[in-house]
Amino acid sequence: METVFTAIADPTRRQVLERLRSEGALSVKQLAEPMTVTRQAVTKHLDILHKAGLIKVERHGRERRHRLQPEPLQAVDDWLRPYAQAWDDAFARLRKHLGEAPDNSNNTGE
Repeated sequence: METVFTAIADPTRRQVLERLRSEGALSVKQLAEPMTVTRQAVTKHLDILHKAGLIKVERHGRERRHRLQPEPLQAVDDWLRPYAQAWDDAFARLRKHLGEAPDNSNNTGE
């Protein structure tokens, strides 16, 4: 799991992961176009993400496309969940202490 944490620690790699999540499989060229880093830098970031198991490489003819593999992120979510719950509980106690209404922002029905 350490390699996943190391991989997602970098903001550029998080940006790459977000693009792959929202846009699907992309080539290095497509990933580098809107970014302020070179294609070589994007390639290095992709290598780290690949080693962490966060992306897989697919061949489409002569082109290599990179696709998000979100499963390793589940371990991060599992690890962070108790901390998030502790913060939610602390904020709920604070709101109660201040006499505020409960925060229902987690409800999906609006």
